[in-house]
Amino acid sequence: MSDPVLAPGPRPFVLVTGLSGAGKASILRVLEDLGFETVDNPPLAILDSLVEDGTGPLAAGIDARTRGFEAAEVVAALRRLRDREGLAATLVFATAEEEVLLRRYTETRRRHPLAPGGPLGARVLDGIRMEGALLTPLRDAADLVLDTSVLPLPELRRLIEARFRPDDAPGLSLQIQSFAFPKGLPREADLVFDLRFLANPHYVPALKPLTGRDPAVGDYVAADPDFPAFWARLVGFIEPLLPRYVAEGKKYLTIAVGCTGGRHRSVFVAEKLAAHLRQQGWRADLAHRELGQTHDISAPVLAAPPQDAGTPESPLSSKKAAPSLSMPMSSKYPS
Repeated sequence: MSDPVLAPGPRPFVLVTGLSGAGKASILRVLEDLGFETVDNPPLAILDSLVEDGTGPLAAGIDARTRGFEAAEVVAALRRLRDREGLAATLVFATAEEEVLLRRYTETRRRHPLAPGGPLGARVLDGIRMEGALLTPLRDAADLVLDTSVLPLPELRRLIEARFRPDDAPGLSLQIQSFAFPKGLPREADLVFDLRFLANPHYVPALKPLTGRDPAVGDYVAADPDFPAFWARLVGFIEPLLPRYVAEGKKYLTIAVGCTGGRHRSVFVAEKLAAHLRQQGWRADLAHRELGQTHDISAPVLAAPPQDAGTPESPLSSKKAAPSLSMPMSSKYPS
């Protein structure tokens, strides 16, 4: 079943907001790289004028520093923009956990806009909490909430590009992602499938250093007696959902498939599923979280080097651990 062909879409307008230090500026830079005209912190009074002046993709950053900022006014402005004919207005909200924001401000030594000292609050934590309460109506109204607590900048860029890159292929954009359960579920996942019941190549010495992108690993997993029935049910479950999502106006869907180590079974099934959906006419991007790979499924299949450390794919291991991705964010999410 193919994605329906639609007329050229309306002009994109992305309003970016969120907590200071959560990555708003980084999101605007990615949009600028995608060809959007970007404006950071315009006065609310001129927001409608900005939209009227021009025809290309437009993005604007709004936060507590914006002149005349009132969350209710921003929501009202967004409502007006969404009602405009020929304009597709999207609100993106960037957030992060308190301890992550505190660490970023400690590393950058920047002042929080709502914690300059004195009556507004002497501590960064005061500012973070004050801003969080102030922006709650915007988070509630957001079309897309991005939690950057454990999200590396390349992954943030991939998410923004997948959703806002100019593309003549309209309709639903799919992201197929492999991952390891012990390292936590992908936060952006809409559908999650557990593959830990399948035969595990990790325990075959010749296959252990390879990945699911290698034909030998794929042959081994596909030879599992239960794989054909599982595969038929998997695609039989997903395929009818996609046109229904399109009918409901959903633009982006992330399907995550996980195993224990995120290198063999999940990688193979993610590759196979992305290829299958492409053959059905859907636009599908592919990412392997534990391999650090994001690529088009038309790319050649290459073996990834063996990892010295990591969680082996044990069929008996099913304990869910918290996400383990962490990195200094000081220079990566300045605002």
